[in-house]
Amino acid sequence: MEPTDSLPTHADTVIVGAGIVGCNIAYQLTDLGREDVVVVDQGPMPTTGGSSTHAPGIMFQTAEPKVLSQFADYSRRLYSDLEGADGHQAYNETGGIEVARSEERMDFLQRRVEYAKAWGIENPQLLSPEEVTDHLPLVDADQIKGGYYSPTDGQVSGVVACDALAREAMDRGAKFVPHTRTEDVETENGSVRAVVTENGTIECNEVVVATNIWARQLGEKLGVHLPVTPVEHQYTMTESLDELADSAVDITDHPLFENYENVSGEKAKRLLVGPDRPILRDQDNAMYYRNHGDSYGIGSYNHEPIVPDPQELGGNDPDGEQGSVHEFTDYHMNNATHPDRPDKAPRQASDELLPATAGKELEHKYNGMFAESPNGLPVMGPVQEYDGLWTAAAIWVTHAGGAGKALAEWMEHGVPRLPDGPIDLAHCDVNRFDEHEGSWDFARDIGGEEYRIVYNIMHPKWVWTDKQRDIRRTPMYHTHKEYDAELWAEAGWEEPHWFDSNADLLAEYGDRIPDREGWEAKYWSPIEGAEALNVRNNVGLHDMTSFNKMEVIGSDAGEFVQYLCTNDMDIDVGDVKYTLMCNEGGGVRADITVTRTDEDRYLLLTTGREVGNNHVAWVREQSPDDVVVNDVTSNLAAMVCTGPNARKVLSKVTDVDLSDDAFPFFTSQQFFVKNIPVTALRVSYAGELGWELYTPSEYGERLWEHIMEAGEEYGIRPYGNGALDSLRIEKGFRLWGKDLHTEHNPYEAGLGWAVDLETDFIGKEAVAAAADGDNIDHKVACLTLDDEDAVVLDNKPVLDGDETIGYLHSAEYGYTEGACVAYTYLPPEYAEPGTSVEILYEGERYDATVREEPLV
Repeated sequence: MEPTDSLPTHADTVIVGAGIVGCNIAYQLTDLGREDVVVVDQGPMPTTGGSSTHAPGIMFQTAEPKVLSQFADYSRRLYSDLEGADGHQAYNETGGIEVARSEERMDFLQRRVEYAKAWGIENPQLLSPEEVTDHLPLVDADQIKGGYYSPTDGQVSGVVACDALAREAMDRGAKFVPHTRTEDVETENGSVRAVVTENGTIECNEVVVATNIWARQLGEKLGVHLPVTPVEHQYTMTESLDELADSAVDITDHPLFENYENVSGEKAKRLLVGPDRPILRDQDNAMYYRNHGDSYGIGSYNHEPIVPDPQELGGNDPDGEQGSVHEFTDYHMNNATHPDRPDKAPRQASDELLPATAGKELEHKYNGMFAESPNGLPVMGPVQEYDGLWTAAAIWVTHAGGAGKALAEWMEHGVPRLPDGPIDLAHCDVNRFDEHEGSWDFARDIGGEEYRIVYNIMHPKWVWTDKQRDIRRTPMYHTHKEYDAELWAEAGWEEPHWFDSNADLLAEYGDRIPDREGWEAKYWSPIEGAEALNVRNNVGLHDMTSFNKMEVIGSDAGEFVQYLCTNDMDIDVGDVKYTLMCNEGGGVRADITVTRTDEDRYLLLTTGREVGNNHVAWVREQSPDDVVVNDVTSNLAAMVCTGPNARKVLSKVTDVDLSDDAFPFFTSQQFFVKNIPVTALRVSYAGELGWELYTPSEYGERLWEHIMEAGEEYGIRPYGNGALDSLRIEKGFRLWGKDLHTEHNPYEAGLGWAVDLETDFIGKEAVAAAADGDNIDHKVACLTLDDEDAVVLDNKPVLDGDETIGYLHSAEYGYTEGACVAYTYLPPEYAEPGTSVEILYEGERYDATVREEPLV
């Protein structure tokens, strides 16, 4: 079948955008049985003129975020099964090599090996300079320290893949309509109704916005501020090189050549040619390479961020002009303009690494655009503002196959999945963003920053430092500054990670805090350990305002809360209960505490940081019309006073009886702390005696001051997130988004005690099956390192000999336990206490032992 010029008037699903993402989604939806799928695009097909057209298609699978490697691995397998229009496999499995110009980069490449082992990428290897040149003879071995080799990396032409995917989808009933620009999406009563195009209107039930760099424009028309930022990077192709003469290819007889040439001109003769040797990255210089027959393609991120205004992008014109391609800026190739690489121009770096390109003409060159998001991950999923509206943007060719599969499963079955099981998309969810992230001011700056760091060596604890800071301040912000807080940006909040004013605690606790050096010492202070030990021994006060807070109100609020939660939620006013929310597949959607504050009113408290907004969106999506869900995160200041002396401190500022009999664990009361109204919950994420205190925001700073003044004689100190992470992991408390997420059910997570199968809740059928022993592929395991002074970071592989059996979901030093504590999920036979395993970290193997939890 072929694309059609006839625009249907009705469809079940309309996909806007026929680039690599839209084609993948159409392919997957039709594979799941949907037939009434229409794909529209402003350009011709399959060469639409978007990023898929000009992208060189290199696919390096290994990434620090697990989700990107999962997407890339699936994409590789899918593209390998596709047959291009010329009858050949669409994917070119050439292998991929990343080289190091510095010792620091070699350490980075060792981490690449560890991520690859953790995520299941096949046969990752470190290479010597000579081994690199065995694969890539044109590389100057004297310029490098070594390399990282992934044998199954490779390349796919976006145009070839789009054509193959579209042909399969059309054979299964989908319709593709080119030369049809989408102008708007009509909605009615909060739901999608139709897609309005320049050639007519299509009434529909669902719309997927897969327009990548144009996603923000369409979202703005709906009042949905998608933080998708177009950024430019440079790509060039050299004249023919004598050294590559044997690789010369005449591609003009390819079935797609004429279509490609009509859009891309003469450079189609190069772009359509696949590589015959490993693709290459020189991240120290923010450059990448692949050969196009007898030419070398040179890609450069090695220049200052160039962020065009999305409202000025325009579209793809009928005469072949590509809206995603801007004129090449020679200045950025021939001068050092990258903020972090001021000493060497991109062309110089390229000529050094590949001397065969030195002095050669750059025959084709352009500034091609792609899309960034605030955390560098896709923007995908159901848009909470409108039923039936989905988005899939900021997705590269490398990841589009996996993202398309996950989104199609999500649309069809309610849970994102890949063939080997559910995939957690918390950090990709379109609903993860806060309101300020929708502003162009924010998206422009942070999109540019994401571009700047795309090939930088980034620490997993790194946060934004220079741009878009001081956006959200808790009521205690100025007090934190007075205590010399080390403030990190978390979802826009300025949150203390430790307090330099607590440095004097090191005199008391320093001998229990092992020194650190190397990678694990970055973004860490021994003060974190001192603060944690002070909480265990005395008392601490922690600002938890940024944790997401929801009120559920209405005559049917109790019934709705029960529908959301796995535990028995038949609780009295004043009771607090820990529970889970699961998705339809039984994966843990969130862990929360629920407080019944009145007959028809409940307070739900859940994880903050980047993923908290997902929970708010999820609860709202499930709520019936007669139940109101209010996000009260910003309305309430929140803090926890916790530690053995917490009762003594609070008793100085309130007349309420705080004894165990009068104020039991997991109950709440409303009273005054001096003159400040509070709702107090007898819970503590640190696992010590403690009370969480909530008050209207304007009272927050004064409440903090009252408690700090009352606690002075009992050794009270403020403590930050660094100490909290250590305290909670010693107690075995889960952190959603780290060691708890939708890829595991409550029984795998060791939280079956928070499930009551006598109640009805979302995902009950799958959870009940897990309770019977089905779907238990892994079980949570608490590990401690045998070397009490050693520290490792998370996302590292857990090994039995040379076999990877899991990875570290979270890892922190436990200062009370006196060892590094880590949580992982292992095959059940390995999860038994006493089992010995190894952890690969920074090239070294560390012995670890599975332990009973909690440790403290």
